[in-house]
Amino acid sequence: MKLLYAEDERALSEAVVDVLAYHKYSVDAVFDGAEALAYAQSGEYDGIILDVMMPKLDGVSVVRRLREGGNKTPVLLLTAKGEIEDRVEGLDAGADDYLPKPFAMGELLARVRAMLRRKETYTPDVLTMGNTSLDRGSGILIVGERQSELPNLEYKLLETLMLNTGVYLSTEALLCRVWGYDTDAELGIVWVYIAYLRKRLSALGSDLILRTRRNVGYSLEVCRG
Repeated sequence: MKLLYAEDERALSEAVVDVLAYHKYSVDAVFDGAEALAYAQSGEYDGIILDVMMPKLDGVSVVRRLREGGNKTPVLLLTAKGEIEDRVEGLDAGADDYLPKPFAMGELLARVRAMLRRKETYTPDVLTMGNTSLDRGSGILIVGERQSELPNLEYKLLETLMLNTGVYLSTEALLCRVWGYDTDAELGIVWVYIAYLRKRLSALGSDLILRTRRNVGYSLEVCRG
């Protein structure tokens, strides 16, 4: 699952991103409302977490502009404002939920899970292709009676490929979706993790194969023999 998180308090942003990444979410972090709007309009996100009080553009205005533009990505607003009228304003602007600061990380995670369940297009907690399943809650790869807990980046890579069955994703697209739009990583890192994933699938006896099409990209398919 890929999230956009907008928060101008850098220390809080780093803490929240660490927690979300530990729970297998891919996160793009931005630090002002204008940047949040630009990313939300150009990226493919499963959910958006917005602080209300941000420089350049407040979170409520970001939500309002997204909804006016037809963007239906679910949004969770975070703010120090706890008054009823502020919550009403945010929800009326098109936000899906509202969590006042300070908040417990456990509650934030629960709100994020609930927000993602309300997506217009539901995606299951367990993705299955052929004889292979990926538990999105635990990050465990399951093939028959064998299983392996995936490291974070391998998990994100496999999840992205399983959610795009039959589609060839370019190296650039995978780098952005798995490592984030602002990553300093180079394209070669994608090739390295593709190799890791191939070895892991083979070791578990998976019937999935990672096909490579030169100058096009990668696609995950079920081997039919």
